[in-house]
Amino acid sequence: MSTAAKSLLVLTLLSTIAALFLPEDPIGSALLIISGSLFGLFLLALLAGRKIKFDPVLR
Repeated sequence: MSTAAKSLLVLTLLSTIAALFLPEDPIGSALLIISGSLFGLFLLALLAGRKIKFDPVLR
């Protein structure tokens, strides 16, 4: 896992925990939106960090 993916995972967890413990107001809703977008970026970082070997020869 790349360092970008690790940092995005930590940020996602922190924002999700903050959204769970804060009262339901506009800040809590914003934190849920932020945590969802950070999770999406985390998944993109995981996909970008993978080293996929492409074999162009089809057998």
